[in-house]
Amino acid sequence: MRIKRLVALAAMTAMAVSAAACGGSDDNTGGGGAAPEKTFEAGTTMERLHKAQKITIGTKFDQPGFGLKGLDGKPAGFDVEIGKIIAEELGIPEDKIEWVETQSAVREQVIEDGKVDIVVATYTINDKRKERVDFAGPYYVAGQHIMVRADDNSITGPDSFKDGTKKVCSVTNSTPANNIKKYLANEAQQLVLFGGYQECVDALAGGQVDAVTTDNVILLGYVARSEGKFKLAGEKFTEEPYGIGLKKGDDKFRDFINDVLEKIFEDGRYEQAWKETAGKFDPVLPEPPAIDRY
Repeated sequence: MRIKRLVALAAMTAMAVSAAACGGSDDNTGGGGAAPEKTFEAGTTMERLHKAQKITIGTKFDQPGFGLKGLDGKPAGFDVEIGKIIAEELGIPEDKIEWVETQSAVREQVIEDGKVDIVVATYTINDKRKERVDFAGPYYVAGQHIMVRADDNSITGPDSFKDGTKKVCSVTNSTPANNIKKYLANEAQQLVLFGGYQECVDALAGGQVDAVTTDNVILLGYVARSEGKFKLAGEKFTEEPYGIGLKKGDDKFRDFINDVLEKIFEDGRYEQAWKETAGKFDPVLPEPPAIDRY
């Protein structure tokens, strides 16, 4: 019996050594483990990124629920999860993603300059932006809203700015900033622009502005974190389809990302990403929008 136990132990040891040799860490994949075996058409962006085992993704660092930098220095949110899924489908481990803070004013520029491979940053698809970059998606449709101080009942919607006395804050080169202009009696005096939304939130808290405007789910995040200081005023007044920005003319990469989005709409990963991030502020699961394969 002792001999049989020794033989069995030796066999198990040999199997463990073999498994370790097959599944051990690879210098090219870091702590994330070996990338799944995937093949892509030669010469495509997908092949280049897969071979490099690295992807650079632009996202926001100041938007609760979508892209907010944590104490660990890494961003977290729905956009971040979508970026991770795209990397996963390319066979790139999560620890090989480089996250780059990408404010609204520079999104097209960082794509054109090749500083990022994609931008997933509450990025509304519109025709003007399509002149410079391409979009996969949309993967979510937001709506513009207004946030005010909790004790302010004077603002009930965008029409409240038509009297010319109230100041509203948004972000430079953002869709919400452009949308709100049509409601302002005096744009130069009423519209306050910053590089990021946290600056707008700080200005609202300090009384320098009367409201902040951007997309609903972003503002819900700020309201949830404000300990009762802020609230939403009125209803959503636009539809903002969020897309994934990439270099103009890279049709095969755009098709690949669109395929990934349609896949996760069905396999549960989209729902899981929402529930773990923006869904904490808005528990209603969004209806996945139709992909625009223009």
